[in-house]
Amino acid sequence: MAGLIKPEDIAEVRARTDIREVVEGYVTLKSAGIGSWKGLCPFHDERSPSFHVRPQVGTYHCFGCGESGDVISFVMKMDHTAFAETVEKLAARIGYELRYEDGAGPRREEVGRRQRLLDAHKIAAEYFQSQLLTPAAAAARQFLFDRGFERSVAEQFGVGFAPPGWDSLLKHLRGKSFRDEELKLTGMFSEGNRGLYDRFRGRLIWPIRDITGDVIGFGARRLFEDDQGPKYLNTPETALYKKSQVLYGIDMAKRNIAKKRQLVVVEGYTDVMACHLAGVDTAVASCGTAFGAEHIKIARRLLSDDGTGGEVVFTFDGDAAGQKAALRAFEEDQRFVAQTYVAVEPNGMDPCELRQHRGDEAVRSLIGTRRPLFEFAIQATLRKHNLESIEGRVAALREAAPVVAQIRDHAIRPAYTRELAKWLGVPLEDVSRAVASAGRRPAPSSGPERASHPQAPQRQGAAARDGGAPPPAAVAPPAWHPDPRDPVAVMERQALEVALQQPQMLVGAAWAEFASARFAAPAHAALHAALVAAGRPAEEESVAAWIERIRHELAEPLRPMLAELAVTPLPATTEESLERYCRDILAGLAELQITAQKAEMMGQLQRLDPSDAPEEFQRLNRGLMELELRRRALRSGE
Repeated sequence: MAGLIKPEDIAEVRARTDIREVVEGYVTLKSAGIGSWKGLCPFHDERSPSFHVRPQVGTYHCFGCGESGDVISFVMKMDHTAFAETVEKLAARIGYELRYEDGAGPRREEVGRRQRLLDAHKIAAEYFQSQLLTPAAAAARQFLFDRGFERSVAEQFGVGFAPPGWDSLLKHLRGKSFRDEELKLTGMFSEGNRGLYDRFRGRLIWPIRDITGDVIGFGARRLFEDDQGPKYLNTPETALYKKSQVLYGIDMAKRNIAKKRQLVVVEGYTDVMACHLAGVDTAVASCGTAFGAEHIKIARRLLSDDGTGGEVVFTFDGDAAGQKAALRAFEEDQRFVAQTYVAVEPNGMDPCELRQHRGDEAVRSLIGTRRPLFEFAIQATLRKHNLESIEGRVAALREAAPVVAQIRDHAIRPAYTRELAKWLGVPLEDVSRAVASAGRRPAPSSGPERASHPQAPQRQGAAARDGGAPPPAAVAPPAWHPDPRDPVAVMERQALEVALQQPQMLVGAAWAEFASARFAAPAHAALHAALVAAGRPAEEESVAAWIERIRHELAEPLRPMLAELAVTPLPATTEESLERYCRDILAGLAELQITAQKAEMMGQLQRLDPSDAPEEFQRLNRGLMELELRRRALRSGE
C-alpha cells in the first residue's frame, strides 16, 4: 500500500492553490470589498449571494447555510472525492509532485477511482478524435461538412468517431492498463454473454465535459441506416455523468455567461457549435433530458442570479414538441430571478440549420429578437382555444390568467393583463379580476427553493437588499454568534476579524496587548486562545497557512466560526480606510480591556479600608490614573 501524503505537501498544495480561481470554476464571484469575493452558494439555493471567499486566507464561508472550509474541502464537496484524491487532483493542477510517508507514490491501480474514470474518458476522447481522420469515418466527416463544420471546428469541439467494430475502444483502453472492472464503471461499454463490448459503434461522437473541462461522458449520433439504435445515444448514468446536472458546452461558455450575464439554452450538440461559431458564446444544451432544476442551479451560480440583471434565452423548434418544451421551461421560470426569454425561428429552423442556410448573422438575430417567456406561454395557451366563440374565450381566460399572475415583476404584470384583454377581446375589468383571483390561489410547490423562500424577492427589490453585508442567515445562527445587542461581544468579534484577516497590524506591543486581552464570550475566548497558541505568522508564512495552524488549535465545533470570521468583509473600500478601521477596532478592544480593568480596581477599592492598607489604596489609585491616561491616549490616537 502507498503511504499517506506528507503533511507538509498537503500544506504546500493548500497554500499554492488559488481558492478564488478554483471556486470560479463553479461559481461566478464578484468583489465584496478589499480582498473579499462573493457569489451564490453552490451548496444551497438562494437568491442573494451569501457565499464569501477570501483568497488571502484561503477560506470560504456561506452566511446562509453555514458551509465553510478551505480549497480542499470545497473540491471534495463539489466533486464528491476523498481527501487524498482531492489533494492529488489539486497537486496535478498546479504541477506539484507529492511525496508519501513511505517514500513511494501510489501505484497506478491505487489512484482514486474518480481520477481513473476521468483518465479513461480523456484517453477515449483522444481516441475517438483520432478516428475521425480514418477512411471508415467518411460518413461522419460528410455529416459535419453538410452542416457547415470544417475540420478545424471538429478539432475545436473535440468531435470524433467511434469505429464500427465491437471492441475497438475496449482494446485501446485495455492496452492503456485499464481493467475490465474499471471500464464497466465508465458507461462506455455494454456487457453481454461474452463480456464487454463498445457501447458506441459507427457513430459521430461529442465529448461531454463538466464545468471544469474534464470529459465525463459522450453523446453519439447515428450515421448508418443499419444502425438499429436511437438517433442519439448518450452515456448512461455513472459516478461521473449525471444527466440532470450536465450541460453540453458549459466548459466553453462559463466565463462568457458570467461576463455577459446571459445563458442561451439550445437543444442539441450541433446547435451549441453553431451558436458559438456565430458569436453566441453563451450557448449550452442539456444532454438527453429536459432543462430542469439541477441545471438551473448551475446556471444561476454562473449568472450571479441575484436580481441585479441577467437573462436566460431558450431556443426551441417551432413544432409542437418545441412549444411543449417551452411551456415546460416556463414551469421552471420561477426558479430564476433573471428575466427569461424564448427565441423561436418562424420557419422552425434550429440554430444549426439557421447558420447553415442564412449564416452567422441570422443566428445572432434569432437571439436578438427573443421574446419574454411568459408572453410566449400566454400566446401558446390562447392558441389552444377557439377565440371566435364565447366559450372558447372564457376557457382561454381561465387558463391564461394564472400565467399572467405568475409574472413576478409588478410593473410588467398590469401591462400583460391589458394585452391579454386585447388578445381575447374581453373587457379589461374581467381579465383583471381573473388575474387577481388566480394570484390569490396558493401556488404549487416547485422544489426546495420555493419552500425555503416562501416570499421570493421581486427582481427590482432583490438588488436593493444586496448590500455589502452578508444577507440574513437561512438557518438559525449557531450558538457562537454574538448577540447584536451586546456591544462587548460585537467588539470582540470585530477584533478577531481584524486579527485573522490583517495579522500584520499586530506587531510588537500591539501583539502583546492583543494576546493578553480577555474575551467575555466563551466562543470568542476559545478562538482567541487558539490564535495566541498558534502565535503570529512566521516571516515567510502565508496567512492561509497561519489560519490552518489556528484551525488545528481549535475545537471542531468552533471551526466554522473561524472560517466565518476569516471571510467576513471588513467595512472598507480603500487600503487607507482599511488600515484606519483596523486601528480603530484594535484600539476599541484595548479600551474595552481598560474599562474591565478599571471596573475590577474600583471593586477592590470599594472593598478596601484605606486606614488598614494605605499603600494598597495608593497603588490602586495610581493604577486607575494610569489606566485613565492610557484610555485618553487611545481616544486621541497617540
